[in-house]
Amino acid sequence: MPDIQSIIDRIVNDERMRRSSHFSERIYTDEPILTTGRQMANYLPDRYREMRAISRWLPGENGGQGRWLTEAELFWRQGTFMADFEDDCPYHGTFKAFYPTYNAMSDRQLRGYFTWRAAVRRGRVEETSLSFAYVYLYELLCGIGVNSPREGFDLIKGFWEAYRTYAPEIDRYARVWLQDYAVYHGLDPQLLADQKALAHDRMLMELKTAQDTALAHAAPAQPAGRKRSSNTGALLPPDSDVEQRLLAAIDALSTYRISTSRYYRNDPDGLTHVACAVYVQLCRYYGKHRKLGLIESLFGSSARLPYTMFASAVFYDPARHADCIYDLDEICHFTCKGGLWTCERVHGSRSRSPKLGEAMRAVDRKMRAAAGYEHPLKEEKIPRYLDTMIDREIEAWRAWSAAHAPRVIDIDLSKLSGIRSAAAQTREALLVDEEREEAPGAAEESLATDVAVAFLQETKAERQEPDAVSALTDTMKASAVNRAVVTSGSGNSAPAAGATNASSDGPLDERQAAYLAALMTRDADARVQATAGTSEDMLVDSINEALFDVVGDTVIEFGDAGPQVVEDYRNDIEELLI
Repeated sequence: MPDIQSIIDRIVNDERMRRSSHFSERIYTDEPILTTGRQMANYLPDRYREMRAISRWLPGENGGQGRWLTEAELFWRQGTFMADFEDDCPYHGTFKAFYPTYNAMSDRQLRGYFTWRAAVRRGRVEETSLSFAYVYLYELLCGIGVNSPREGFDLIKGFWEAYRTYAPEIDRYARVWLQDYAVYHGLDPQLLADQKALAHDRMLMELKTAQDTALAHAAPAQPAGRKRSSNTGALLPPDSDVEQRLLAAIDALSTYRISTSRYYRNDPDGLTHVACAVYVQLCRYYGKHRKLGLIESLFGSSARLPYTMFASAVFYDPARHADCIYDLDEICHFTCKGGLWTCERVHGSRSRSPKLGEAMRAVDRKMRAAAGYEHPLKEEKIPRYLDTMIDREIEAWRAWSAAHAPRVIDIDLSKLSGIRSAAAQTREALLVDEEREEAPGAAEESLATDVAVAFLQETKAERQEPDAVSALTDTMKASAVNRAVVTSGSGNSAPAAGATNASSDGPLDERQAAYLAALMTRDADARVQATAGTSEDMLVDSINEALFDVVGDTVIEFGDAGPQVVEDYRNDIEELLI
C-alpha cells in the first residue's frame, strides 16, 4: 500500500501531468485524482462482508433453542470482530441515526467510519458526523479496542474533551457515561473529582455541614406567644468563622451571590451576619411549617431508585455484573444486586436555587435601605414571613452593633494650659503669705493636677468609658506627688532639677538649656554634665513642661536609645536656644 501511494503521489506531482490538457481546466473536489482499488467507491473489502454475515439469529448449542440477538449484542459482536480493522477510504457525506450502529451505515459510510476511527486512534481527532462520534464512544463503553478499564476511562475522557470543541452537545451524554463507566468498573472516585454532578454534591454537603454548625451556635428559638426582644438575633453574638463558612456555602448554591454585592464592600460584617441569620431562621421556619427541611425543599431529597447504566447508549456486557456497592461520594451510592442497579442520591435540582437567591437579594436590598445606601435595589415581592425575618435580624444587628461599638477617648491636651492658669489663680486666692513663701511650685502642681483629674473623671462619667481614664488620672497624680517631693525635699537649699526656674530671657534655665542643646547636637559628654547631681527623667519632664506652653506638645520622648528630641519640633527648639 505505501508503494502504491508513493507512485500516485509522483504521478500527480509530475510537471507534465499538470500541464496536460486533461487536468489543466478541471476543478477538483476533496476526492483524490487517482485512487487505489481499495479507495474506489464500489470496492468493499472482504472484512466488511464477513462482519455483515454475523447473523442476528444465534442458534442454540447442541441443538438447543436459539435466540435473536438484541441490537446492542449484535453491535458488540460485530465491533469485537472489527476491533483491530483499519481502512483508507474517507467519507465526505453525512451519517445521522438516532441509535447509530454498524447496521445503520451503508457500505460507503462503514468504510468512512473505520477510516476516521483509525485517525482517532493515532491521536488525530477530526470533525465528522456526530453519529460517528457516538459509535466510537459505544465501542469504548463496550470495551472494544480497550485493554483495561482504566485505559478505557482515559480514552473516553480524552475523546470527549477533544470532540466537544466541534459538538458541545456531546457533553449531555458523555459526562454521564464517563461517570457510569467509573462506577461499573469500580474505578477510583477521585477520577471524577472535576465532574459537575460531584461538584454539586460537594456543595450540598458543605452547606449541610455549615448549616448544622450555625444552628448549633444559634441562640434558642423564641417560644411561641412570647414577645420578641428587639435586640435578640438568631446568631448573636456573631461568630466570624461560622458565618463566613455558611455564607460561602450559600453563595455556591444561590442564584444571587451576595458576597459580590456592591454593598458587601461597604459593610461585609453586617451583610454577612444578617444573611446567615436569615438563613438560620429559614431553616427553623421550614422545619416547623414544611414537610421537608430547607435544603431538601430547595434541592430535593435523597432516595434510592432503579438505575440504568449507560442510558441512551448502545451497551452490552456478555457477563452479568457481580453484586457490589459503590460510594461515589457521601451522598451518592450505587448498588448492583443480581445484575440490577440502584442509585441512592439527592433527586432534584442540580443547579443554583432561585428561591435561595430571592432571599439573599432581599437581605441585600433591605440592608441598603436601613443604612440609607446611595445605590438601592429595586423592590421585589417576597413572602411575608421572609420580610418579617429580615427586618427583625437587621434591627437586632444594628442594636447590637450600636451597643458594642468601640469608644474613642479624645482628650484635648491644649486645654491643660488653661487648667494650669485657672489653678494658679485659684492658688493665689486661697494661699496666705506664709504658704506662698514655702513651696509655690508644689502647691501649684498639686492644684493643677486635682483640677485635671476632676476634668478627666467628669469626661469619664459623661461617656461611661472603661477604666483607661482612671489609669491616666492615677499616673498624673503620681507624677504630681513625685514633683512635690523633689521640690520640697531639699528644704531651703537650691532647687532640684525637676523645678522649672526659667531665666529672664526664656522658658528654660541654664541646666535645661544645656541638656536640650546636648540632645540636639547628640553630645554625650555635655549631656552627662547637664544631668550631674540630678535625675535625667525629672530633667526631661521639667523641659517638656516648660516648653509645653510654647510648642503645645512634648518635645522630648524616650525611645530605645534613651531621650530624643522630636524631629517635628527641632526648628522650634533651635530658635529657642539661640
